[in-house]
Amino acid sequence: MEKESCSQNRRIEVLIVEDDPRIAEINRRFTEKVEGFSVVGTASTGMEAKDWLEVLRPQLVLLDNYLPDVLGVDLIWHIRQHSRNTDVILVTAANETEVVQEALRGGVVDYIVKPIQFERFRCSLEQYRDQREQMKQNGRMDQYQIDQLWKGGSSLSVSAKQAASPPSVPKGIDPITLKKVQRVLLEGGSQGWTAEEVASQLGASRATARRYLEYLVSTGTLRADLSYGSVGRPERRYFFTSVRHLG
Repeated sequence: MEKESCSQNRRIEVLIVEDDPRIAEINRRFTEKVEGFSVVGTASTGMEAKDWLEVLRPQLVLLDNYLPDVLGVDLIWHIRQHSRNTDVILVTAANETEVVQEALRGGVVDYIVKPIQFERFRCSLEQYRDQREQMKQNGRMDQYQIDQLWKGGSSLSVSAKQAASPPSVPKGIDPITLKKVQRVLLEGGSQGWTAEEVASQLGASRATARRYLEYLVSTGTLRADLSYGSVGRPERRYFFTSVRHLG
């Protein structure tokens, strides 16, 4: 196993548990392409994973199911018992119903079936990151917010899901966060906002703020102009095309 450095602040630290070195490297590269994540270690066996979990205390584990000395779904229960602040995304070729059920019982936050597609992988990590940010901001949550954390909740009926759902938005855009971005923009008056300013108000990453701002540009709610700061560096500043777009 090989520890990898992580000097960035506020990044979500990730432990990769994968016995195939090629796939472990793919997971590492994919993870570090997503804003806000850093791989701090890799392990190829369950025993190595347990050692790293104790030393590193990562926020997230990307876990394969078929390891040389243990099944990933069994390792999940060790994580639940000894590393309760660590979340798990299962990344595996296993698609048997009993494996999926055991992963659900163990509380994994997502289940990605190999071969990995980067877009699916990216959406999983971004959703996880946004949920963590949302949890930090809210001391209490209403039913809709709780339902969103469970991706609509498998136990909800179709009609209940439809009733709880806001107007459809693309993947990677959370309706609750979108409302918060709109509220921040409204408070900015006619001067507009940069992605960095919105991120500061939300307590989110700049990349997250930019993603929502560019989505609002695509819908016609916002327009973006380039402005030049005191050092001549251009930056995008966002303005409402009309307040009535908020509806």
